Amino acid sequence: MIEAAVRALSQILSPPMRSILWRSIGLALVLIAVLAIGLQRLLSWLATSGEVWAEAALGPSFQTPLDILAWIISIAAGLGVVFGAVLLMPAITSLVASFFVDEVADHVEREYYPAERPGNALPLGVAIPEGVKTSLLTILVYLIVLPLVWFAGAGFIIFFLATAWLLGREYFELAAMRFRPPQEAKAMRKDNAAAVFTAGLFIAAFVSIPIVNLATPLFGMAFMVHMHKRLSGPRPELIEPARKKRLPVA
Repeated sequence: MIEAAVRALSQILSPPMRSILWRSIGLALVLIAVLAIGLQRLLSWLATSGEVWAEAALGPSFQTPLDILAWIISIAAGLGVVFGAVLLMPAITSLVASFFVDEVADHVEREYYPAERPGNALPLGVAIPEGVKTSLLTILVYLIVLPLVWFAGAGFIIFFLATAWLLGREYFELAAMRFRPPQEAKAMRKDNAAAVFTAGLFIAAFVSIPIVNLATPLFGMAFMVHMHKRLSGPRPELIEPARKKRLPVA
């Protein structure tokens, strides 16, 4: 597994991958900007129009608590942009990854597995919905776990473990679906749940590093291509040539 991670890291900056890297970073930054603008406007509305609406609904006696709440939300509007982008980076990279699945996997397979049958390209109608589902599931899990952040750091540990499970699950299934039907890929992931989760810890650690985490789609996909190959076991197309070499020459 460590060897697979090292191979994935070494390939991120290789010349064939650079174009994908810059495009994936560009898409991630666009999504982060959209998220930041949306979050800032929501919090700004809560601090202004939201306060007026709440005061009209609750009455003048609540003016002081609402003023304090509006002040807190105003500060959150500034900090929330940064916090939201960092918190939702796994969700953002999950969506970005769905656009570059096949390009990354093709480069990995050509470099490390040239003698094996290449995988079949995933239609965008399959890859993108998988990325969207993982992103939405990530947001849902994070919203559930968020209150635990205040309890002695337990929330951060749960965040990390949840990220490992979510990202390991997505990237492995995307790698497996290049060779198997979706249901078979999901079944294989469940059969190897411990290995996939452990591999997901590597991806969770990677996505936790600011700036570097913009390359998560490349690292995660390349890493899981290697993991899928490893968990698939011996491939007949590789065993057969080895047998033929042992046959006596007439």
